[in-house]
Amino acid sequence: MFLRATTRKKDGKEHRYWSIVENRRLAGGRVLQRHVLYLGEINSSQERAWRKSIEVFDEHAGDTRTLSLFPEDRCEGLVSDTSIVRLRLSELSLRRPRQWGACWLALKLWQELELDDFWAARLPKTRKGTRFDQVLFVLVTYRLLSPGSEWRLHRQWFERSALCDLLGADESLADIHKLYACHDLLLAHKTALFDHLVRRWRDLFHVTFDVLLYDLTSTYFESHPPFGEDDKRRYGYSRDHRSDCVQIVIALVVTPEGLPLAYEVLPGNTADSTTLRGFLDAIERQYGKARRVWCMDRGVPTEETLSYMRVADPPVHYLVGTPKGRLSKLEQDLLARPWHEVRPGVQVKLLPQDNEMYVFAQSHDRIAKERAMRKRQLKALWVRLKQLGAMTLTHKELLMKLGAARSRYPAGWRLIDVVAHDSDPAFTYRLDRDKLRQVRRREGRYLLRTNLVGHDPAELWRHYIQLVQVEEAFKNLKGDLAIRPIYHQDAQRIEAHVFIAFLSYCLHTTLAQKLKPHAGGLTPRSVLDTFAAVQMLDVHIPTTDGRQIVLTRTTEPESKLQLLLDRLHLQWPPQPPPKITRAQAQTATAV
Repeated sequence: MFLRATTRKKDGKEHRYWSIVENRRLAGGRVLQRHVLYLGEINSSQERAWRKSIEVFDEHAGDTRTLSLFPEDRCEGLVSDTSIVRLRLSELSLRRPRQWGACWLALKLWQELELDDFWAARLPKTRKGTRFDQVLFVLVTYRLLSPGSEWRLHRQWFERSALCDLLGADESLADIHKLYACHDLLLAHKTALFDHLVRRWRDLFHVTFDVLLYDLTSTYFESHPPFGEDDKRRYGYSRDHRSDCVQIVIALVVTPEGLPLAYEVLPGNTADSTTLRGFLDAIERQYGKARRVWCMDRGVPTEETLSYMRVADPPVHYLVGTPKGRLSKLEQDLLARPWHEVRPGVQVKLLPQDNEMYVFAQSHDRIAKERAMRKRQLKALWVRLKQLGAMTLTHKELLMKLGAARSRYPAGWRLIDVVAHDSDPAFTYRLDRDKLRQVRRREGRYLLRTNLVGHDPAELWRHYIQLVQVEEAFKNLKGDLAIRPIYHQDAQRIEAHVFIAFLSYCLHTTLAQKLKPHAGGLTPRSVLDTFAAVQMLDVHIPTTDGRQIVLTRTTEPESKLQLLLDRLHLQWPPQPPPKITRAQAQTATAV
């Protein structure tokens, strides 16, 4: 990198502007010059014309002073003055590069949700001066941008970020004891946070909360029992395919837009069907009774819960998927019903029954997708069975390889009858054509159940496909935000870990909502990565009298980032004011 001066004439006067430029060596010996940092005008060719006065923070005096900066080789004829500083530009250095852009965006999202005011009122400054509201923001931002353990945040990530500069704080925010102590202060404010978020979602995005999506997931631990009786870490059905690890279950309610309203942490062995009734009561207590539509996947509600929802006052409306066994019972009744087209490529059949409506839907795109997946598995399994039939194997080896094939191709295995004879390495297999015909009839088709009798079938179908939003929420929590695995051992901090991940997801989904009208094809992760390219660094310029001018500067945003800023109506903040340090001789005398 090197310093470049650009001379321009403006209004008859000559001005010099300084920039830091980087040379990049390309193939064929070519050199590409990249503009890294713009410093602005430092001097000019004549004293009165090129004199540039700037406000500099004097660290010795503790206040700002107006100084005139000149390069060392352009100081001839100047009158000696304490306000004149001579710079050794040949000794300029760049120090402390740190990630700034994505941290700044996270702070803007935090402020837009008014979480800075919310937490400042609930986590005031302690007698020792600790700002736990800022410590919480550090934890949430870390989970959003580069999730990992609190120890990694303390030892490595924080010093590589610009959070100190953004918050006007120091490195004590990442003290490991403060990070853990902050976890202990959060859960008491969970209900208040849910109320606050509902108000902000309504104000920012005009959300109505008429339709709620409900689902559950699990997340596992790197720890082993035994635990206390009240501990929620339990072995159970693992959606992460980690049945060897204890886990907790997380129940989540989101809007069709993907905005989270509430969550609950449940023991790891909780059955899905036992959770809905408690959540219905909790939402009703917190937000009052209203005519909401609850969308759920099959296996969540029980018959008892659905009966309660139908007889409640007012009735609680639901739209839920049904097990495939119920489709077998109603298949003959549905055959006589006509198809209704709700959109191109999607048809439904309606079957009223016992104050409920069954909606049998089919999507041509979904049929083609599921059929291609089934054909691919069936073909691969058939080839594998043919290979095994040509091998010379013992009976035990054959059973092990058949088990591996079954695990790898489960959808295809259900359509093939495989018979392995006792103590005989030979086996036979054939295609079950009756099962294949049944599977072909049901590919891309699903049966829904609702008490919204008389509603538009197109509207019912749209409500149900919005369940992908809650699945997307779980995907983001486990992917981008890396909620798993959990390393905490204390029960309260385990739930606080989920609480922090929930807050990070709130920032994540707020950014997604802001992108929709302007850049719907961009994901929050891609935007955060684009912002993360903007770095902050300190430009140190020594002076002839032993002091240093420190310019804290951010790199210029690239064109695509500038376009994003314009689309999102965000204003890039001004560069921080320069600072000047004490002279070395004075410092030595003071010491």
